[in-house]
Amino acid sequence: MRHRNIILWLTATLTLTGCGEYNTTVKYGDPEYKYEVAKACYVRGRYTQATDLFTELVVAMKGSGNAQECLYMAGMSAYMAGDLETASATFRKYYQSYPRGTYAELARYYSGRALFDNVPDPRLDQGTTHQAISELQDFLDKYPTTNLKEQTQDMIFRLQDHLVEKQYLNARMYYNLGSYVGNCLYGGSNYEACIVTAENALRDFPYASAERREQFGMLILRSRYHLARQSVEEKRLDRFRETVDEYYGFVNEFPESIYLKEAKTYLTKSQKALQGQSVDD
Repeated sequence: MRHRNIILWLTATLTLTGCGEYNTTVKYGDPEYKYEVAKACYVRGRYTQATDLFTELVVAMKGSGNAQECLYMAGMSAYMAGDLETASATFRKYYQSYPRGTYAELARYYSGRALFDNVPDPRLDQGTTHQAISELQDFLDKYPTTNLKEQTQDMIFRLQDHLVEKQYLNARMYYNLGSYVGNCLYGGSNYEACIVTAENALRDFPYASAERREQFGMLILRSRYHLARQSVEEKRLDRFRETVDEYYGFVNEFPESIYLKEAKTYLTKSQKALQGQSVDD
């Protein structure tokens, strides 16, 4: 049997010299021969062809000893081809179909890793990022002593930073919109939206870096000051008091901040406003 497999492997490798031979294999090859051709495609870096063959063989070899490997290799081929969404779904199908299978641990890992490699720009919807974190955390929960623990934790941390970046960009966008009211159809202001977004980020992501927390804090302070300036008379003084409180909270947390000089100007102007003096821009 081993001799026959070697012959099949060599034959598959030799025959994969062009599209014609591959197409013939797809049309007329029996499952065992296709299995060897699929492996040869993978070895030679022809991952899209390998994906197609392994995916077909998952059904053709169902019930055989090779069906499990075909499903896993279909996932690996898709991953190597850069079809990350298909790869993750295929790996997930593997560990759901074979929870104690030979490749179950690797399938769980690569299901999350494929999602990690496919996360969108921070300015876009982050559904894939949340899914990747969940998949990778599930992997660690299932295999707490895995030798892939360190790189998996690193991916989770990087994904969390990605979400923090998303919130920072959102908060900064609201601040930059400033007094523009075109997007405030239901009341409120962009400065209020900036404050809420930044405060939620600080609460939801306590692991954010000190530098990023400092940036969020400064956005809140700036927004409180500008919100106070544009407020109606009955809210104006209360909001300047909130700005003063925000200043002291900021400098207590970041006593050596690069923004201290700017922060102090908001304190000074807010104190002037509370004393009834006019405040310039």
